[in-house]
Amino acid sequence: MKRQHFGLYAIALAILIVGLTFAGVPLQTMLFSLLVLACPLMMIFMMGGHGDGGGSDEQHRDHHTTGRS
Repeated sequence: MKRQHFGLYAIALAILIVGLTFAGVPLQTMLFSLLVLACPLMMIFMMGGHGDGGGSDEQHRDHHTTGRS
């Protein structure tokens, strides 16, 4: 996940909130939903920059010690 896209995410969130408000969703429900989604969203943003492909540590070590892919 790249920092250059954070502005687009903020705009999308604002559009979603305005749309839900016009649809008649109570503010209390939106706040509760945001609270429930806070943990997974933080994990996505925090772990997005690692990008090591999800391989195991052993495979990663073998690649660097032997020089093979």
